[in-house]
Amino acid sequence: MSSRRDFLRLVGGSAVAAGAGACGPKRAAAVAPPSPAAAMGHTGLVRIGSNENGSGPGPAALEAIRAGVSEANRYPFATIGELVSSIASTLKIDSSQLLLGSGSGELLDAAVTAFTSSDRGVLTASPSFEMPAMRAQSLNRPVVAVRVDSAGRLDLDAMLAASGAAGLAYICNPNNPTSTVHSGADVEAFVEGIHKRSPEAVVLVDEAYHEYVDFAAYHSLVPLATTDPRVIVTRTFSKIHGIAGLRVGYAVGVPETLSRLRQWVDALNMNTIGVAAAHASLGDTAHVAQQRQVNHDTRARLLDALAKAGHPAFESNANFVMVHVGRDPRSFAAACLAKGVQVARPFPPLMEHARITVGTPQEMERATRVFLDVLAQPPASVATGSPVTAWTRNDGRRVC
Repeated sequence: MSSRRDFLRLVGGSAVAAGAGACGPKRAAAVAPPSPAAAMGHTGLVRIGSNENGSGPGPAALEAIRAGVSEANRYPFATIGELVSSIASTLKIDSSQLLLGSGSGELLDAAVTAFTSSDRGVLTASPSFEMPAMRAQSLNRPVVAVRVDSAGRLDLDAMLAASGAAGLAYICNPNNPTSTVHSGADVEAFVEGIHKRSPEAVVLVDEAYHEYVDFAAYHSLVPLATTDPRVIVTRTFSKIHGIAGLRVGYAVGVPETLSRLRQWVDALNMNTIGVAAAHASLGDTAHVAQQRQVNHDTRARLLDALAKAGHPAFESNANFVMVHVGRDPRSFAAACLAKGVQVARPFPPLMEHARITVGTPQEMERATRVFLDVLAQPPASVATGSPVTAWTRNDGRRVC
């Protein structure tokens, strides 16, 4: 197990210097720790396969992370309450209508456990974020996955028609991996339809990419979730806030519904540093706005370059795009990886599309050159055991 000093070094050289103190023995100057990518064997790799924010935490969050190291020996009970209050104030809801989780992934798992059974399973799209379906399968609960339409959008009418035995209807809006979004009115109409067709079902709207949406007709379902006991909204600090590795997410719902969810959420999964970083980033609205604009501009340049090369993408309202590469995405990913760019795994049934995260402008300048070079070549055959370029949990479950 790493010592506290090792942990401090991983956080940053400034924290090490602060921790040395005037009373300790004189030491040699600290050597800057390797970057996380280098430490994990990814030196020089452009990692744009997991919808992470390549810019990382903003300045306020970074300062909170450094300061939070001194409290790493404490449980985050008090700071959790402060974060809940701040998020609730930002959303203009009551604190009782909010539940924190270790990333929104913990909350999705909890929702499947709480609201499905052997008779009433998960209704989802195909493809969509796989965690709810995989959790249901691990519990031997039914899964109905309805294919997205030709534009990569959730087919809400078809999903509604298939909802009769749903315990949990999962709507990812914007949808991961297709990057498409529905209007707020469309999602609210879907909720109303579910209530009529499957009155026992809870609708979970995953708004992980909420901050990136440009579509004028979009709006969040947070207001509905605070009044409707059969609606939950989840969000995360992993994306635009850039702290995916610190695992902070939250759910919004009426207190009675959240109490069912809370039974399957471990409060001690939260960590002091993650809570501090989320709290600081929540207040750093200028940084969030800047990240949104950078993503918008960088995404537009990427989409334009790919379209001019004959490879259009679905309309994107997220920090990633789903591009028609015209070949097996495994061969595309393998060819890109050989040139130092990591893109996402395949997302069946879209087996001629590749999901590409929008990284920093510098990353995307390099990555775009690689994409154009790879796409200019004839498609390669897919070898057995070709690399899967995605991060997984220790139990093998894909997480992004």
